[in-house]
Amino acid sequence: MKKPELLAPAGNMEKLRIAVHYGADALYLGGKNYGLRNLAENFTPAEMAEGVEYAHRRGVKVYLTVNSYPDNSDIVPLYRYLEELAQTPFDAYIAADPGVIAMISEVSPGRPVHLSTQANTTNWKSALFWKQQGIARINLAREMPLEGIREVKERVDVELEAFVHGAMCISYSGRCLLSSVMSGRHANRGECAHPCRWSYALVEETRPGQYFPVIEEEKGTFIFNSKDLCLLPYLPQLVESGVDALKIEGRMKGINYVASVVRVYREALDRYFDDPETYRCTDEWLAELCKISHRGYTSGFLLGPPRDLDLEFDSRYIRTHDFVGLVEDILPDGSLLVGVRNRLEVGDTLEIIGRGMAANLFTLHDIAGEAGEPLSVANPNQRVRLRVPFAAEQYDLIRREKCT
Repeated sequence: MKKPELLAPAGNMEKLRIAVHYGADALYLGGKNYGLRNLAENFTPAEMAEGVEYAHRRGVKVYLTVNSYPDNSDIVPLYRYLEELAQTPFDAYIAADPGVIAMISEVSPGRPVHLSTQANTTNWKSALFWKQQGIARINLAREMPLEGIREVKERVDVELEAFVHGAMCISYSGRCLLSSVMSGRHANRGECAHPCRWSYALVEETRPGQYFPVIEEEKGTFIFNSKDLCLLPYLPQLVESGVDALKIEGRMKGINYVASVVRVYREALDRYFDDPETYRCTDEWLAELCKISHRGYTSGFLLGPPRDLDLEFDSRYIRTHDFVGLVEDILPDGSLLVGVRNRLEVGDTLEIIGRGMAANLFTLHDIAGEAGEPLSVANPNQRVRLRVPFAAEQYDLIRREKCT
């Protein structure tokens, strides 16, 4: 069996470094336009070049997203954008629109193109068509069941990619009209306002202004709201289906999400290939995925049509831990230079999470400022020195369990 590539999101340079640190095989990122996450921080052309160089030095591939559906007015500036980036050595572009794919082939002949999930590939005949157009990899629609993935792989000699973790869109393969109709922000051009996460009530036509709740809980009902995708328990089946890449959603998520999800899937993939016969999905891995902000988990369409329990009738995230700091450097005296992201106090019980599922609890006995001055409290955006009774690495994250 071929080990699938673990593909992680990089919404900015910091997330790129974090994804590399925690074990991603490849990254996908976007510029300020023409992707489907225009509201993420994203990359300038200079930052893209820097990010690609950083990743390549560490053996990690980088793919550029240009998977929006452009209007006529976008064609000339998009062509210029592709020309500007033609010398940046991306390993592939991710696209969905046939016109964009044609422009990529014209501007960067020989550049591999991966077909975005936005193209709605749900059958082997469609996959064969795209292979004949020169597509190197197809990111299958999230609606594909496991048996469907297997059949596509058996019938078509093309790389396949499947989403395994992250937010689910309520609309078919993410091609939603709600946002553009309700907020003027076009989901298929990277500006989704996520109206599927809003609370709704019924209004009867002859009684304007009278709102009748569809009760699910006291705060309202969230009738379009999906749980988040988590396919970690089905990793062996996905590997055996022949899928070539496992994709994690989340360019707009924070570095705590990126680090936590990548480290778990990295560990699971490696353990499976160490010994497929004795492999099992551990409670520890699932518990780790529950420590990040999420909306509950579902297997989506992998095992067949979703059931009622795949809907989430509450738009609030489940949060059990707070991300409080990032190890930015290891100082000559062995102390950690930490960028503070949430308030820290002497006496806090903290946990540093590292690569390979390393995790160490410790009590914070003292805090020092950058110049070494003692502190009792550290606030967000400060840099402080911490001492811990174990080894840590640059880009390790520090978290704290939320008080109940």
